[in-house]
Amino acid sequence: MSEIDTGDQQHFTQAVAKLGETQVVVAHCAIFNDSGVKIVDKGVAINQALYKRLTQHKLSAPIENCVASANGLTGDSLRDDAKLILDSKPLFGRMAPDNKTRDLFLDALQTLPLPAPIALQLTIARDLHPPIYQHLLRTALTAAWLSKTPLLSRFDVNAAVMAGMLHDIGMLHVDPRLMQPSKTLNREQRRQLYVHPLVSTALIERHHQYPKEVVRAVREHHEYLDGSGYPRNLTGDAIGPLARILGIAQVVAAMFSSNLPGAELRLSVLLRMNTHRFDATLAMQVIGLLRPKDDMPLMEVERAEQPLELLRQINVLMDQWPDALLQQTDLSSARLDQLHKLGAQLKEVRRALAKVGAAPDQLTQLGESLDDDILIEISLITREAAWQLRTLARQTRSRWKLGERESYPEPLSAWIGSVQTMVRPVFGQADAGSEAVEGEDVINAPLD
Repeated sequence: MSEIDTGDQQHFTQAVAKLGETQVVVAHCAIFNDSGVKIVDKGVAINQALYKRLTQHKLSAPIENCVASANGLTGDSLRDDAKLILDSKPLFGRMAPDNKTRDLFLDALQTLPLPAPIALQLTIARDLHPPIYQHLLRTALTAAWLSKTPLLSRFDVNAAVMAGMLHDIGMLHVDPRLMQPSKTLNREQRRQLYVHPLVSTALIERHHQYPKEVVRAVREHHEYLDGSGYPRNLTGDAIGPLARILGIAQVVAAMFSSNLPGAELRLSVLLRMNTHRFDATLAMQVIGLLRPKDDMPLMEVERAEQPLELLRQINVLMDQWPDALLQQTDLSSARLDQLHKLGAQLKEVRRALAKVGAAPDQLTQLGESLDDDILIEISLITREAAWQLRTLARQTRSRWKLGERESYPEPLSAWIGSVQTMVRPVFGQADAGSEAVEGEDVINAPLD
């Protein structure tokens, strides 16, 4: 993707106009349409009154190249805002336990290259979409911490901070309704979420100030080792080293985007249940930093109803995966390949359950009476396993790509239906686990 499409640019233009209602936003050069007609003179204040005029035309240059905010974000303000996170969030404070490490991270943020268009976009995130801005800061700090090893240099830490701060600026160019958690999305809105890593990549590539490793990491930050990510379903070594760091850093950051209790325990369960998706060394590094029992009162964490029974149902459904379809000679090689990959992902879920002590024989040893600590953790494991199973069912539908008058093979259709029936009561209230990761629910939804 080399440029933002017109629809996305309209949403960002609306954000610029809205910003102009709360602070001075001025055109620092004349704004022309693609036919060379001047739309806005240099020095004119941008606000909601100009929104319609700006969006009636295709502009000759992106609007962020043409306007500036009087109260724009700077390296100094980035440093100050990151310092607040280190001071107020215990997990992030533990990432920088001494002044030397703390200054390394804060210096990297303060010296982040900020071409005027990037500064404007981060200003909009800060002032109009604070959850996105806080997510970017937390991701940058986590990526910096994961990058700080004896084998890596200050350059590597700086690159990690750049990738963390820029990976989701594409979200500023999508329909703002997509950022409402309870919003039911249509096909076009889901597509916008699906391509936001490519939009972010296009936005930073324009400036030629960011290393190629950073650009690649931004493009790949939602790719997972088992091929279940997007937008290109990359696997294993096809995902760059910095992208692996960024991928897990944004998951850590996302877990603290809400006020759900027990964030560190939730993160521990999520990482232990996703060893097939994330770099194992990085995941263990994060898990080693967690102190779940020092987090918000665990008694406030929601319990699943009959979690042991739900886990048994999940194991039964995994046993019912229609492997026999791989023997059908009337299926295309592409569909057989997808079935094979999805079946392999299902086996990884089974292995993950065994690693956290939730395999069928392990559940039998637990008995039916669980103390509170075990019940809370089993509840989170159950919801994460159900989430992964639902994601697999949705991937199965979206990757099958039904043609006109086609239908799924009956065993596959039955399996998808059984999964949907099983998970429906699990997600009848506020979602947890992997669902804390921005956009993942709708990204994996079928696009038909």
